[in-house]
Amino acid sequence: MRKRDLDPVFGDNLADPKAVVLYSDDELLVVNKPASITVIPDGYDPDAACLKGILEADFGKLWVVHRLDRLTSGALVFARSQSAHRILNDQFADRLVEKVYHALVLGNPKWDKKDIDFPLLVGGDRKHRTVVNYERGKTAVTHVKVLERYKTCALVEARPFTGRTHQIRAHLSAAGTPIVADALYGDGAALYLSSIKHNYRKKASSELPLLNRLGLHACVLTFTHPESKILKKFEAPYQKDMRTALNGLRKYGLVG
Repeated sequence: MRKRDLDPVFGDNLADPKAVVLYSDDELLVVNKPASITVIPDGYDPDAACLKGILEADFGKLWVVHRLDRLTSGALVFARSQSAHRILNDQFADRLVEKVYHALVLGNPKWDKKDIDFPLLVGGDRKHRTVVNYERGKTAVTHVKVLERYKTCALVEARPFTGRTHQIRAHLSAAGTPIVADALYGDGAALYLSSIKHNYRKKASSELPLLNRLGLHACVLTFTHPESKILKKFEAPYQKDMRTALNGLRKYGLVG
């Protein structure tokens, strides 16, 4: 693994990748995935660092149960045995796993709660995006609600009932509220303090963004432990960039 691949990914956690671990036993490894790293090797750059490879150096062989997009942070579970892998796969397939995401979206939603149920077709356009398609799309349902409203955007909770590729990103975009800094389903523009703080003075070339990656975080993952059969709930704290963005919005961007 190339050391230079790890620095921008783990930051202060580089010296100890175990710092991203939320829970570990003989059957499971649950982590708070950093943004800007893939779960498995990237097909376009197989030598680049991936989360599975980094963690296997400390925890041994891991089985991938589910994935998060490269730019999405948050709760992710790996299996540490074949039996746990099989049982967890069945739970995901049978929709017995509760997944809760928080997303910063552009605009001010007209709804407080909404069930987005547009059928989705994966790889449905020239950009290989997941798109709404009423003829060939598969059933997809995302339960969303507004948690906080700001002048230019909102914090929403998203609970996907189905598990289509890019489901939350595609659904929120189709609903008219794309996720902040989503270059594939939105405008990709970063969030800056100057866009939310009145009379903010800056040098255009020197202002750093509050958030310059996809504003999506997997907050909660709940499933039944494959060995003990106890229902387990894991919560992943926001990462630094999401905390910084929310602090700025709460201080300067609240709807007056």
